[in-house]
Amino acid sequence: MVQVTPASFEILTPIAGDTVLKHIERCGRTCYQSFDKMGEATHTRFAAHIVERHHESVLEHFSISVKFIIDRAIANELTRHRMASFSQESTRYCCYSKDKFKGEITVIRPIEMHPQSKAYQYWFDCMLEIEKTYLKLIELGEKAETARAVLPCCLKTEIVATANLREWRHIFKMRCSDAAHPDIRYIMRQLRDEMKRQIPIVFDDLEDKA
Repeated sequence: MVQVTPASFEILTPIAGDTVLKHIERCGRTCYQSFDKMGEATHTRFAAHIVERHHESVLEHFSISVKFIIDRAIANELTRHRMASFSQESTRYCCYSKDKFKGEITVIRPIEMHPQSKAYQYWFDCMLEIEKTYLKLIELGEKAETARAVLPCCLKTEIVATANLREWRHIFKMRCSDAAHPDIRYIMRQLRDEMKRQIPIVFDDLEDKA
């Protein structure tokens, strides 16, 4: 039976907000040779100054890894961000007929498709047929890398993205916009707000906008 799971994320990098800002300050003050101005609380002012002045190259000195559970279409959008590194679940080597996958495929419901709607039922029935076809191809001796040809764009995938703070800012500006696809906007706004909570200042100026 097809499993439907929600999109989600997990921040893999341990984050201590003040520690991140102190690291950014130590790296950034190399530009000005102003280490003598460092004090107990100067890292917050320094980080704010960096963001306000758009001297964002300094933010590249700290990177964060995030594991996403999203559909493969949205993963394709994420991997367009060139200044990041990605490790993604492979449909060549992951055979969903195996016990570790409970012999079924897992999909992500499109966020704007209401689970009580006729459209959802039609979509879900289609997923059942796709799963049936995929498993039959495996049964007939096809490898997972061949059988994957019938798998849908909404197939669940796990992908780890690692990017520096500057690139995360760029990702949020692009993918939290009202112009972004609803599914990637849904997960990225949650991640942006969580990073705002964990790291002071760096993401505070990023708000929802068209």
